[in-house]
Amino acid sequence: MASQLVESHRAGAEVLKGDDICKKKCVELLEELGLPKGLFPMDDIEEVGYNHESGFVWILQKKKKEHTFNKINQTVSYDTEVTAFVEKGKIKNVTGVKIEELSLVEVYVDESSADKVIVKTNTGLADTHDAAVFALGE
Repeated sequence: MASQLVESHRAGAEVLKGDDICKKKCVELLEELGLPKGLFPMDDIEEVGYNHESGFVWILQKKKKEHTFNKINQTVSYDTEVTAFVEKGKIKNVTGVKIEELSLVEVYVDESSADKVIVKTNTGLADTHDAAVFALGE
């Protein structure tokens, strides 16, 4: 069930349904933002929405998904509803994504080096990784 936050941004948003088209849209959006295309390796996606005006994005999937980014040996958990606000080079106010027990709140590309990605948690801790860590299929 979509949250009130999703419902509040639904008007005027581009909404797609179905796993194949939604996965494709996620990759296209990440590419358009200048972010690694494998940041959201989710399965059984039911809906993706993008409100271009507010920058709000949501992804609804059938069940939670855990994915291990092998190059950094880090397991990330994606809830059934993931939301964020996006802009060029940045994803912020993320909900529904956890790194171990910490909530992911922001992902952005280092302005001085596009091949570096900074991942920030709700504790204020941040890690910098090579963008290749989040390549599609990793």
